[in-house]
Amino acid sequence: MRTYAEAGRHWSATIADAQAGDRRALDELVAGWLPLVYNIVGRALNGHADVDDVVQDTMLRAVDNLGSLRDPDSFRSWLVAIAMRQIRDRARRRTPQRLDEGVPPGETADFAELTVLRLQLEGQRREVAEAARWLDDEDRQLLSLWWLEVGGELTRRELAAAVGISRQHAAVRVQRVKERLEVSRGIVRALDGACPGLRELTSRWNGRPDSVWRKRLSRHIRGCSYCGDTRESVVPAERLLVGIALVPVPAGFAISLALGGKTAAAATGAASAGWSAKVLTALTKPAVAVTAGATLAAGGAYVVVQTPDDPPARAAVVPTAASTPAGAPFQPGPAPSRSAPPSPSPSASASASEPSTARYGSAVDAVDSAPAPDTPPAALPRRPAAGVTSSGGAHATMNHRGDGVTLSGQGYVLVRWQISPQYRSGGLVMPSWTGLKGKLFHVASGGGRRMDDPVSATDTTATGMGSTTTGYAVLPSGTQQMWQNEYFYLAGSVTLTVNERGADYGLNVFPTTWDAVEKDVTSGPGQGAGRYGLVRDTGEDDTPVPQYVTRETPADPATVPQASRV
Repeated sequence: MRTYAEAGRHWSATIADAQAGDRRALDELVAGWLPLVYNIVGRALNGHADVDDVVQDTMLRAVDNLGSLRDPDSFRSWLVAIAMRQIRDRARRRTPQRLDEGVPPGETADFAELTVLRLQLEGQRREVAEAARWLDDEDRQLLSLWWLEVGGELTRRELAAAVGISRQHAAVRVQRVKERLEVSRGIVRALDGACPGLRELTSRWNGRPDSVWRKRLSRHIRGCSYCGDTRESVVPAERLLVGIALVPVPAGFAISLALGGKTAAAATGAASAGWSAKVLTALTKPAVAVTAGATLAAGGAYVVVQTPDDPPARAAVVPTAASTPAGAPFQPGPAPSRSAPPSPSPSASASASEPSTARYGSAVDAVDSAPAPDTPPAALPRRPAAGVTSSGGAHATMNHRGDGVTLSGQGYVLVRWQISPQYRSGGLVMPSWTGLKGKLFHVASGGGRRMDDPVSATDTTATGMGSTTTGYAVLPSGTQQMWQNEYFYLAGSVTLTVNERGADYGLNVFPTTWDAVEKDVTSGPGQGAGRYGLVRDTGEDDTPVPQYVTRETPADPATVPQASRV
């Protein structure tokens, strides 16, 4: 696929045609350049609710002033400069306090999350995208341009012109942003596997990245041998960003082309012989043009963009055997052995006469035995996955009772356990899944070990659940032993809540992908892990559902009976 830089000659002709009043050319111009503007504004504002307005204002100004552009070859730098002016104007018009009031926490997905989910970034590429959250507004604005420069969409000259500085000054500014980005990457890495000291420090954090907490966390990381240990070579950000595509414009994204709020008649009268008159005359014809993924409605009413690869928006599809990919049926290996739960049991078993179409929810809360460390997992069926969004962002950290996250969509979710018996051992009250709409499956376990596996070469009593020195976190009767990473498949929406009352524990929740699950569970002992993972998914509705899940939405999730009710 050609970058905007490589397609310059084609765009020059299109721009010239649009300036001459060709409606199809204007249609193509708006649809073709909207993704670039959307990525610049989205990353600069980190997905704030004002992104749509700023993108719209930018495109309106570009359309309204296209006739003043003398050199079509300079269109890209001209358009980027308009976008940056709109971003700065928006920053001057609104205060941070007003912005926070306008966007309740968890109600919108930030651009870092969209970048990770829509482009399916993993590893250090995911780390770079999420690190952008920790930059100040001015640095994030420059990052939005440098990101595109590295990807070949902008030149350094265009970056400098958009910011209004010399190329020499731009080089200094970019270097500073890269340095702050590396500090922020260190924070993302440390939070992924927080040490006890970092967990204690972040217990007072509201979860919103800002400059104050960036300094506090970076200070901790510099002085912590665990958090400061990268444990793998760190690839420079510019090498990671090469080849990353633009984040697609959301399906149904609409732009009102009222041309600055002027009516067609007024604008035509004011510029009867000029470019605006030609464009408005074309736009006010009783017709609708549909080209290049955009729709220009009669009267210059709106543009609706749907990227060619995006499926039409629709409700989440409930996975069934019929909705799995076509081909030979999956042949999973031997199912994990399941022992009868102790009495009294929270388990619910399926009736022998239950119809096969109503099996969902019949395999719940069963205790299973740990496979041998060298036992490869069964094949992991691939279920339909359009993506899952999380009210806690791409990485939600929950350390206290009542902390929760709402997940919505269709795809895979990772829940990573952090048991801390050194802080408080004893009976562990499991988290609950409430308000379930649709279906939720427990498809696999991984992370290299079960939490009751040995973790010390010197203390034979030490496991992930504790030791004789610290005490142990003890599971409720009839509960499956969790692994470090537990994987779930969601088609609908559900809320996961920490019910910590006895033993101390925390949860990290990540929307993830089938590829990531498969890679985790198949990373066996020969690759440095404690054991292979375990696949529970058969591709059917008889796959286990999570323990302690209900379709009810209680006022206090901790009151949910410790048994699944689906």
